[in-house]
Amino acid sequence: MSLARTVRRHLEGRSARSAVAEVERWMQRLGAEAAVEPERLDHRFVEDGPIRWHVTTMGRGPVVLLLHGTGASSHSFFGLMARLAEHFTVVAPDLPGHALTRVPPSFVPSLPNMAAALGRLVARLGQRPRVVVGHSAGAAVAARMTIDRTIAPTLVVGLAAALVPFPRLARAVLSPAAELLSRSVVPILIASGVARTHRVDRIVRSTGSALGPYGIERYRRLVERPEHVEGTLSMMARWDLGPLYDALPRLDVPFLLLSGDLDRAVSVAQTRAASARLPRATMVVLEQAGHLLHEEQPQRVSRLILDHMASSRQRAEDS
Repeated sequence: MSLARTVRRHLEGRSARSAVAEVERWMQRLGAEAAVEPERLDHRFVEDGPIRWHVTTMGRGPVVLLLHGTGASSHSFFGLMARLAEHFTVVAPDLPGHALTRVPPSFVPSLPNMAAALGRLVARLGQRPRVVVGHSAGAAVAARMTIDRTIAPTLVVGLAAALVPFPRLARAVLSPAAELLSRSVVPILIASGVARTHRVDRIVRSTGSALGPYGIERYRRLVERPEHVEGTLSMMARWDLGPLYDALPRLDVPFLLLSGDLDRAVSVAQTRAASARLPRATMVVLEQAGHLLHEEQPQRVSRLILDHMASSRQRAEDS
C-alpha cells in the first residue's frame, strides 16, 4: 500500500465531526479569499455508493451545474458562482479523487466513468441542470454526460474546453507517465513541501494565466493534499478524448465555447477545431485571458453566459 493511500485511510477514519470541521475551515478560507461571503456557500457530503462527494451550492432558481478541470476543485468557480447565483441555484461538486471527494481504490477515473458517476450524483440530488458549465477537462465531462443523456441541459458552456485529443505520441508518453507518478512517492513529496519550492504560480503562469496571491494560495493548498495529487495523476493516466471527439457531431445542444487568447493549455486553434465539430456551437475569444479565464475574468464570463442564455431564449420565443 502506498503512503498516499495510508494517509487517505487515516483521513477517512477520522470522526465525521472532525471531517466536517475541516471542511468548514477549508470552505471559509476559500470563500473569503474569493470575496464570497462564507454564509452564502452551502457545502455538504453526499454518499453515493462507494463515492463520498463534496458538493458546494449557492443561490436559488433553475440549476446550473459547474464541473472543474483536472487538478482543480469547486473553489475555482467561487467568483463565477457568486454572480450566477443571483439568478440560479449553482451546484459545484469536487470531481472524483479531487479535493474533498473520496473514491475507493477500485474506481477508474476515465472520462466515461467520471460522466456516469456525476450522472448518478445529479440524480441522487434530484436536480435537472438547465445549464452545465465545464472548465477544461470538465467541459469534456459535461459533453459526455449530455451525449449519454444522463443530463438534458438547454445549454452547454465550455471554458477553455479540452475536447481535442492529444496527438498519439503524446498520449503514449503522458498516460503511462501519469500512471507511474500516481503510484509513486511523488504525491507525498509534493504534499510535504516540494510544491512550495517549485512555486505553484509558475505552473499557473505556464498555462497563460495570472492569478493573484489568494488564487495561487488556493492551488498550493490543493497540491499539498496527497490524495488530491494522487487522484489528479490517476485521472490523467486514464483520459482518452478520442471517442468523445468522434461523438461531438451528435451533441445537438447549443454549446458556448469561451477561449482565452493567452491560453497555452488549450489553444484558440484547438477550440476552433472542436467548434467545427459541434452542430450548434458559438465561440468567443476573450482578450488578455489564459487557461483559467473564469478565475481571471469571472464578471465577463458570467455576463457572456447570461447574455447567451437570454439571446437563445429570445430566439426560441420568436421561432
